[in-house]
Amino acid sequence: MSRLEFYSRPLVSFDASLKEHRRIYYQFVKSRSWGHSPFRFICPEDHGDLITMIQRNLIDYYIRKEFGKTVPEAPQPLVRQKKEKTVDKAAKR
Repeated sequence: MSRLEFYSRPLVSFDASLKEHRRIYYQFVKSRSWGHSPFRFICPEDHGDLITMIQRNLIDYYIRKEFGKTVPEAPQPLVRQKKEKTVDKAAKR
């Protein structure tokens, strides 16, 4: 293990329910720097970037806090159905 790894800040998953995590994000918004943070937040690959992931978690947290529910799924766009052609009907038989 290198010295950099030994002295680096621990990796932590952002948890919006923890006041300390929300405070650290607030400090980041004010200073535009993570330098004051005692640890580094990790971001799963399916979330894009760290800031967007934190914002989504905070939105979900405050919606659940206010309304007691999870964030509803975004409505799926309607997909036009392909009309069945006579050729397709014949192929099914």
